[in-house]
Amino acid sequence: MKVVILCGGLGTRLREETEFRPKPMVDIGGRPILWHIMKVYAHHGFRDFVLCLGYRGAMIKDYFLNYEAMNNDFTICLGRLGAVAYHGEHDEQDYRVTLADTGPETMTGGRLKRVAKYIADDTFLMTYGDGIADVDLKALVAFHHAHGKLATLTTVRPFSRFGILKLGSDSRVTEFAEKPQIDDGWINAGFCVFHRRVFDYLTGDDCVLEREPLERLAREGQLMAFRHEGFFYAMDTYREYQHLNELWASGKAPWKVWN
Repeated sequence: MKVVILCGGLGTRLREETEFRPKPMVDIGGRPILWHIMKVYAHHGFRDFVLCLGYRGAMIKDYFLNYEAMNNDFTICLGRLGAVAYHGEHDEQDYRVTLADTGPETMTGGRLKRVAKYIADDTFLMTYGDGIADVDLKALVAFHHAHGKLATLTTVRPFSRFGILKLGSDSRVTEFAEKPQIDDGWINAGFCVFHRRVFDYLTGDDCVLEREPLERLAREGQLMAFRHEGFFYAMDTYREYQHLNELWASGKAPWKVWN
C-alpha cells in the first residue's frame, strides 16, 4: 500500500529552520523529521512512499539520491570505468520512494491530486511531513476497511496553549495545570487512509484538502475518525522543534517504535 507524504509547504512559522530547507528536512536528533515519519510507517510494514515535493524539493531529492553514500561505507573507483561498492547495509534496504514535484505553491489537495498517477491500488495512506506519532497504523488500516467509507483520518485530543486554573468561590486557585490535554474536542492529526475515489473530490492546484474535500466527505457521511490516545506532535514552531529534539536526546521519544 502506498504512503503519500505531503512535503511541499513553506513552513513559515519555523523560519529559523526552514529559510534554507524544507520543513520535512529539519533534523530531529541528526535525522530529518521525514526520516522519522517514514520509519514509523516502515515499522508497520508500509514501505512504498510517494513524496509530494514543493518548496526546496531539490534538497529532498538530493537526500535520497545520496542516501546510500551517506549511510554506508563505500569504495569508489575513479576514472572512465568508475564504480561504487557499498559495504554493509542500512536498515532502509527495501524502501521504495517516488519523488514527485507537485509545484512550489500548490495546496494540499492539489498536491495529492497530482500524484494520483502513481497510485494504482484502491486504498492508500497519506500524512503530513511535519507531524510525528506512535499511531498503530495496522489498526488504522483495519478500522478503515471495517467501516467501508471513503476516508479515515486520525484524530487526537489537543493540548491547551495556556495553563488552566480552577478557582474557588473566594478566587483562591484550587487547581493549576500547565497546558493540559483538553477533554472536549478532537483535532485532525493526519495519518489518513483514503480510497482512490477521494481523488474525485479534489480539483485544481488551489484545492485545500482540509476545506471543501474533507468538508464534503463529512457531509456525505464518507469521513470517519480513528481515535488515537497516544503520542502526537506537530512541528510548527521553533519551540516544538526544540521539544522534539529534547525527547529524542533523552532516549524516550514516544514515536520511536522501531528497534
